[in-house]
Amino acid sequence: MDGSEWDALFCPSFVEEAPPLATQPPPAGKLVSEMVSVPGALFCRDLPFQTVTPPRSDTTSTPDVTEDHTAHNAPESWAPYTVLSVSTTFHPATNLLPIPPDLILVSSDEVFFYAHTTQVLSASNNHFNNIVPRDPVKSTSNEPVVPCGPCACVSESATVLNIVLHCAYGLPCMHYRPTLDTLIAAVDAMPSYGLSPAIHVSPASPVFSLILAQAPVQPLVVYALAARHDLYELAKPVSSHLLSFATEACTEETASQIGAVYLKRLYLLHLERVDALRRLLMPAPHPHPPTEDCDFVEQKRLTRAWTLTAAYLAWDAHPDVSPSTIQSAFAPLSERLSCAQCKQSLADRVKDVVVQWSIVKVCPL
Repeated sequence: MDGSEWDALFCPSFVEEAPPLATQPPPAGKLVSEMVSVPGALFCRDLPFQTVTPPRSDTTSTPDVTEDHTAHNAPESWAPYTVLSVSTTFHPATNLLPIPPDLILVSSDEVFFYAHTTQVLSASNNHFNNIVPRDPVKSTSNEPVVPCGPCACVSESATVLNIVLHCAYGLPCMHYRPTLDTLIAAVDAMPSYGLSPAIHVSPASPVFSLILAQAPVQPLVVYALAARHDLYELAKPVSSHLLSFATEACTEETASQIGAVYLKRLYLLHLERVDALRRLLMPAPHPHPPTEDCDFVEQKRLTRAWTLTAAYLAWDAHPDVSPSTIQSAFAPLSERLSCAQCKQSLADRVKDVVVQWSIVKVCPL
């Protein structure tokens, strides 16, 4: 390509009056990018810096690129027609900072993101994977100046790069409703671009809330993510969803993803909860003073029945035993008792076990 062709590709001028767009956000969330049709003849630096008005979000139809944004519907003077996918947040006219964007990032699926070099470099410790220069590129006397600065291609898709840039700018991204896989891919990509997951996935961050909200769907995957990046504050609440996870069925691949430290914490959590349940079940109901209808010999029958039921529960104990399981196991004992004081003592003991079991920790150390 010669110089004029490169200018036509990267010049940020847009159509002054674009055909009206009618869009409705899909169920998955707000669109990450929009298809923008631009006549090639208008890609020049002499035109004012303008952008297409974003589509309304309260309309009822989806954008029809074939009908509204193709060359055959444009005037003949607009040929040839160029179609670009531009981020709905990071576009040429974005006002995220007082200064205009001076950096173009192109995702693997060819969506253009217009960002600010100062913001990206302040959030990254490796010049955004060494693709963003420290100083603005200065052209020679004969070389044209690209108004939006340098252009760099990244290996991540638009949905992933969108989350990474939102984190770099400290912006919420809930309106995009990213999937759990997208969030995980974005967090995994942060270190390669010099962003710290410990900072951008902290409990106060929007990404943390998004991941935690979807953690019950795939708790093991989220726990492995927290383990990879040492996100302890994320691993703690997620571990409560792993009480039913069979640790003996853990594969080598899963173990390698979690790592030794967090895998040990998960194992200890399971073991400690089982031991705590066994200790709670050990004491039998407290005996009451002997009466004419219920002496110590009669009360020993309740003690033996409690011991047998407790042994049954302890033998097959799991970290996720529910309070209703404990109550249903001891319920038949009350039906066989004729002494009102023994029934009350049994009910108080079962209630105490349930209460104590509910406060046993569900998070690793």
